[in-house]
Amino acid sequence: MKKITLMICLLFAASVNAQQEKGIIGYANWLDNWTEFKPQKSDSKEANQILAGNITENTKLMKKNVYILQGNVYVTNNAVLTIDPGTVIIGDAASKGTLIISKGSKIMAEGQETDPIIFTSNASMKKAGDWGGLVILGDAPINKFGGAGSYNMDLDPSLTVYGGNNVASSSGVLKFVRIEFAGRKVKGADSFNGLTVAGAGNKTVLENIMVSYSGGDSFAFYGGDVNASQLVSYKSINDDFKITQGAQCRLFNSLAVRSSYLSSNKDGSRCLEVKAYEKKSETDFTRKSTFVSASNLTMLNDSENIKADIQSGLVKEAIYVADNASLELKRSVVSGFNPAVLLDSQTAINADNLKKIKFEEMFFNQCSGNIFTENNKDNSDLENWYGNSIFSNVYSQTDNKETFVDIYNARRPDYRLQLGKITASSGK
Repeated sequence: MKKITLMICLLFAASVNAQQEKGIIGYANWLDNWTEFKPQKSDSKEANQILAGNITENTKLMKKNVYILQGNVYVTNNAVLTIDPGTVIIGDAASKGTLIISKGSKIMAEGQETDPIIFTSNASMKKAGDWGGLVILGDAPINKFGGAGSYNMDLDPSLTVYGGNNVASSSGVLKFVRIEFAGRKVKGADSFNGLTVAGAGNKTVLENIMVSYSGGDSFAFYGGDVNASQLVSYKSINDDFKITQGAQCRLFNSLAVRSSYLSSNKDGSRCLEVKAYEKKSETDFTRKSTFVSASNLTMLNDSENIKADIQSGLVKEAIYVADNASLELKRSVVSGFNPAVLLDSQTAINADNLKKIKFEEMFFNQCSGNIFTENNKDNSDLENWYGNSIFSNVYSQTDNKETFVDIYNARRPDYRLQLGKITASSGK
């Protein structure tokens, strides 16, 4: 009898997972326990240790202490910064604290599901851009001339170089980590990002990381060879995932939640922005261009009135693919955007480019148009191409409450697709 019961349970579990294979997946809600969707209301802890200047030797941060990050703090000289599970590091709002892991050094921040590592703000009224963020610089390839770049954000240029030839290098581990209210604006430049990963090699571990209320991008990948999974971007001012400078990026089972009312004024904000380069004049086109292979992403606008927000112009595209970049996106959900995807106006619609930009087994929901070329209102060629049954893309106009399991649960939202929704009509 036990064997039969076990077999039934296994078959049911397999069936549930099969039905949930679009968007973020998991038998259980993997957001539980370690995430925080109301960080403004979290209790502030008083710091008893100061982090400042340069960390030049192996250093360990312990849970029993609370650390304040004052000014620009560099981990350099090939040092390893180890952070215990449950440790809280506070970015000082007054001095715009920023943590930079210089090339050759490592960060080993391995939290636990029930004891995450938290980077947050010490402002009394916490908001996006209170402090700098976390910057990790490695020695994997980028496509700038000379194979090297510098993260020029009012930082020490001698300590912010990244890029090299070591594809399989490791800049350390980030696992079960939250980064809140980062992304300070730099005068005369851009904003910091919640997490900037530049030139990191594929032995770097990036899993279960949540960036919330970033004043810049939540996650920015500049070059390198990157594997990342279970990333969460929540209410970012700028892009959720920005990937550029020849990055070879594999992104899996990750979530981006946008608001209609939060956006950068410069060029809009996207869930996923894929670019070959930042500045064409600095790019070596003999090197690899940006390539992103992503699956099981959920990208959504959490407004309760998507149609009204689209009509008022508050909502833009979810995904932007620039000229000469490649994106393969599979089994993902895009819900509540205008349109779902925008291709750079420089991207000619031909067989070669369509081979580099793939959308397969997608679920496009509540989008005002699906895939367009920039500045071109006629997308019939793209609709015909990606609407071909061979790609198994699904189109729907279903309310958020019916589409996702429980996204308006204030404490423990569940952004998995509701069972049965992937069987929605494939008509456009």
